[in-house]
Amino acid sequence: MTESPAQVGVLTFHRCINYGSYWQARCLVEGVRAMGHDARLLDHHSDAVVQAEWRCALQPALPERTSAADLPAYKAKARKFVTAIEQLPRSATFAIDDPGTVTALDAVVVGSDEVWNFRHPWYAGVPLFFGEGIAAPRLLSYAASFGNHDAADGIGDVWVERLRRFTAISVRDANAQALVGGALGETPPLVLDPVLQFGDRVPRGVPDADRYALVYGHGFPDWLAQAMRRWAKRHDVRLHSIGYRNDWADTQEIDAGPEAFAERVAGASALVTNFFHGCVFALVHGTPFVTAPSSYRFNKVRDLAAALEAQRHIVAPETADAFYDTVLTAPHEARIGERIAELRAQSTAFLGAALG
Repeated sequence: MTESPAQVGVLTFHRCINYGSYWQARCLVEGVRAMGHDARLLDHHSDAVVQAEWRCALQPALPERTSAADLPAYKAKARKFVTAIEQLPRSATFAIDDPGTVTALDAVVVGSDEVWNFRHPWYAGVPLFFGEGIAAPRLLSYAASFGNHDAADGIGDVWVERLRRFTAISVRDANAQALVGGALGETPPLVLDPVLQFGDRVPRGVPDADRYALVYGHGFPDWLAQAMRRWAKRHDVRLHSIGYRNDWADTQEIDAGPEAFAERVAGASALVTNFFHGCVFALVHGTPFVTAPSSYRFNKVRDLAAALEAQRHIVAPETADAFYDTVLTAPHEARIGERIAELRAQSTAFLGAALG
């Protein structure tokens, strides 16, 4: 007699209007389903979170306000996210502070994303992401992160006790390893972000005949914008900004949905980003890239680069133009691919054992 597939719930930030959040949630669910389990996102809801998400989606660069001319594009982008999210496998919707209505599950996977970030502007310290109120024989984390909550700041006792309830813990960065290790006395394994782990779930493509370098993020420092303008002029490459307005880019595509974003990365000849998942997508596709992470994303990008031995892709004000000429036109170093393969095997082993 064939065994029924395990019922697995995934707890993450799946309703964020953010390309990285969408794709890590989708890849994790689809990846677990490909392992033979019946996985679905646990569809938590909060009116306050929805309001915060839409405010951020429409005004991403506060205190600088979005121009009236750009608002329709940001609204169109947000609506595309809503449509895409509705198509993902999800549970019945429940209040974020009352998961008691969630049907019986064999396992719950918390992660990835910044599910344990005590500094997140609206998800900080939500007990649900520490398994509170969830009844399942297996409670595990996959690629969980504390975001910009630094290891030096530690974890409060109530959160330590909640972490002790997990049957298996894995994290995606060294900062989280240090926090969990310090709290529980045992360093958790490092695993890949779901987009890297299940990169086969991401749309593929070939470089566009109209060569362009993708610009992903906002609030770039002036020195990086100027360096990229000089590089683009030297190499006759168009700078194409996606998801946000960056006036220093040649073209703007603010209203791109999640699928279009993945396709644009696949078609780009190079990428510049200050976002974590910008780096991840470049790594998935082998796209030449540089990054200068914002202070909010510094821990995540620093630790990703260190884990994959890709530190040379992090640039600084003193980075010479000749370096951009090299790193934005050359294939990734072989060691990066080797490290991804090593961590992919480690991540597969963790999930297989943790889910049973």
